[in-house]
Amino acid sequence: MPGGKRGLVAPQNTFLENIVRRSSETSFLLGNAQIVEWPVVYSNDGFCKLSGFHRAEVMQKSSTCSFMYGELTDKKTIDKVRQTFDNYESNCFEILLYRKNRSPVWFYMQVAPIRNENDKVVLFLCTFKDITLFKQPIEDETTKGWTKFARLTRALTNNRNTLQQLAPIGKHEVSHKQSRLAEVLQLNSDILPQYKQEAPKTPPHIILHYCTFKTTWDWVILILTFYTAIMVPYNVSFKTKQNNIVWLVLDSVVDVIFLVDIVLNFHTTFVGPGGEVISDPKLIRMNYLKTWFVIDLLSCLPYDIINAFENVDEGISSLFSSLKVVRLLRLGRVARKLDHYLEYGAAVLVLLVCVFGLVAHWLACIWYSIGDYEVIDEATNKIKMDSWLYQLAIGIGSPYRFNASGSGQWEGGPGKYSLYITSLYFTMTSLTTIGFGNIAPTTDGEKIFSVAMMMVGSLLYATIFGNVTTIFQQMYANTNRYHEMLNNVRDFLKLYQVPKGLSERVMDYIVSTWSMSKGIDTEKVLSICPKDMRADICVHLNRKVFNEHPAFRLASDGCLRSLAVEFQTTHCAPGDLIFHAGESVDTLCFVVSGSLEVIQDDEVIAILGKGDVFGDVFWKETTLAHACANVRALTYCDLHVIKREALLKVLEFYTAFANSFSRNLILTCNLRKRIIFRKISEVKKEEEERQRAKNEVQLTIPQDHPVRKLFQKFKQQKELRNQGAAAASQLDLEKNRLQLGHSSLQHSLPLSEQTVRLKVSQEAGRSGDTDSCDSGITKSELRIDRAGEARTPAAVTPLLHSPLPGGAGSPHPFCPIPEQALQANILNIIPLLSVNEGHFFWFHSSA
Repeated sequence: MPGGKRGLVAPQNTFLENIVRRSSETSFLLGNAQIVEWPVVYSNDGFCKLSGFHRAEVMQKSSTCSFMYGELTDKKTIDKVRQTFDNYESNCFEILLYRKNRSPVWFYMQVAPIRNENDKVVLFLCTFKDITLFKQPIEDETTKGWTKFARLTRALTNNRNTLQQLAPIGKHEVSHKQSRLAEVLQLNSDILPQYKQEAPKTPPHIILHYCTFKTTWDWVILILTFYTAIMVPYNVSFKTKQNNIVWLVLDSVVDVIFLVDIVLNFHTTFVGPGGEVISDPKLIRMNYLKTWFVIDLLSCLPYDIINAFENVDEGISSLFSSLKVVRLLRLGRVARKLDHYLEYGAAVLVLLVCVFGLVAHWLACIWYSIGDYEVIDEATNKIKMDSWLYQLAIGIGSPYRFNASGSGQWEGGPGKYSLYITSLYFTMTSLTTIGFGNIAPTTDGEKIFSVAMMMVGSLLYATIFGNVTTIFQQMYANTNRYHEMLNNVRDFLKLYQVPKGLSERVMDYIVSTWSMSKGIDTEKVLSICPKDMRADICVHLNRKVFNEHPAFRLASDGCLRSLAVEFQTTHCAPGDLIFHAGESVDTLCFVVSGSLEVIQDDEVIAILGKGDVFGDVFWKETTLAHACANVRALTYCDLHVIKREALLKVLEFYTAFANSFSRNLILTCNLRKRIIFRKISEVKKEEEERQRAKNEVQLTIPQDHPVRKLFQKFKQQKELRNQGAAAASQLDLEKNRLQLGHSSLQHSLPLSEQTVRLKVSQEAGRSGDTDSCDSGITKSELRIDRAGEARTPAAVTPLLHSPLPGGAGSPHPFCPIPEQALQANILNIIPLLSVNEGHFFWFHSSA
């Protein structure tokens, strides 16, 4: 029976059952006292029969029975009823109401508020009784014109059943005498039940069978039962008269304790056939008298005290000694407790060993009794030398001797302790099927007993040790499963040559996970439970997440239960990667214990601990994000995670919670967003390059340096080319021919060499004396120190005015040199410069 140990003792609200039980003959309604118009939440069959309405029609109607008001209902009474409900008072009314068929009926209506454990009125209990017979006959259309006597006769005839029930009650009694339920409904009554959840109550003098005191008492009784089961067979077989005062007092105390146990059993609850706890004293007494009372009483009689007197006749003494065996009936108490401990393997193992030793003890006592009875031949008064007792006496040097001068009986022989140990040795070897043969049965009675003992012993041995094997297998089932799993993992890692580092991580994860979960499959356990219970368990498992994060504070119970079912608990070992950079972030993770690190570009950008949240705000995004960093466990961690699809499904249904969740949940680390940072190594490298450049010679050119003026001249030439394109077409044709003649020779040279040779030829034509060191630039018309002076277009562009060789031909068209080419020419000229005391100067020929 499920719950056989304690019964159905869970706290429950038995308000409705109590009201129904106490008002089996009364019509009543239950209305909600916290809702406007106090809607009906329950209607019993009596009210439905009295009013003609079906229960479904009455539900959610007003508890004031306004739906039954009619034209003859007194307005003042209606106001009083409403005022009673408004003020949460208790009151009684005589009111005229109408049934479903619109027939008027007088009701005696009582209203009483029902309070919960917080002394808050949560329900109204309204009871009704038909008192039409004792009121003024009602005049309606069907009885219009009838006399008062005729209307009264009709009312009495139509309500004959009610008349039979209320025959002894007069009109005056109805107004003042209340029913049994009405007495219960008084506000100052302690019998009025409260609408609350409470554990089953027991009367003050009744003891719960599962309380701490009763459990401790049962263990004491169990130990004393085993003491009785050991000592009673020993005292009966070895005929100990218990003259020792210590043993006599001890046995007397045991008897008193068992008598007290009988008294307690009359006041102890028990579990009924439906699993309910029975606490009714009358039912408890009847149940105990029918079951264990007679057996317990016979086992508690003080046989030892009677047998201790010296003047008791030998026959009576033997009778009382034999009656001691009745005390073995106390072992029935052990049978009562077996179902409590069968689920514990260790307890069953200890119990089986105790049973085996107890059976061996009983058989040893019987074996000695048979040997003691047959060792002496009563017919010849001679001792049987083939008896095992005689052989034992000879072996230990305590032979039997006949006292002819004294008592005329055989005396001597082994002591009682030696006899008991030898008997126990023989029965143990027989029960365990060993049998050394040093002690063997010789007489017919001993042989018959030995055969019976072997048969019983073989069955007992097979039963007990077979169960022992099963118990050990069950005890080590999880351990065997654990080692089997480890062996399979090791073989897998070895077969596929998994790297050593990864193999160690796998083994560490398996070992740590097993130590946390003890090999329990949570999903399998939850699948056994019904949906509601599974949701409650999941809420409990995720309580740390729900209590620590403010995002869940505004969630309703239904919302929390929906979320809890979707949450999963993940255990991570040190070094495990929860997220890899680049993979999809489809889960939201809550850290319950342990610490983790977030790594981006080989740098730790965050360390997460208890209470942190990481993942992605995918309820705000339309696309699935890619992780911008790695998340790795630093210690053993417990994470509570929920999938993206599951969370979005819950948020889509609970829109109010979705807004609160989105507003209050703050991610400690959002893996969607990449953090922009500069490494210190890069900054140091840039600083080193900056320092290296600072230590080198810097080529600084002053504002009035010729090179700077040369660049200014180039800019001016570009502006003149753009503005004087029209004026260039009117240049002298002869100069153009000359320029073409020179340019034909210069086309095959590089641009830098053309410039240099052009300058050299101009200097040679002007002065006639040439210096090998003069480049021709400093003495030409294009002097750098005169770069800013104004000149004629012919002076600016002399190539356009130079005639071709021979004085014939058309002028060469002007081809402007790009600015980039000019800058390249300058760069080719700069190597010709030399540094002297930090200033640039041009090499030129001597005058």
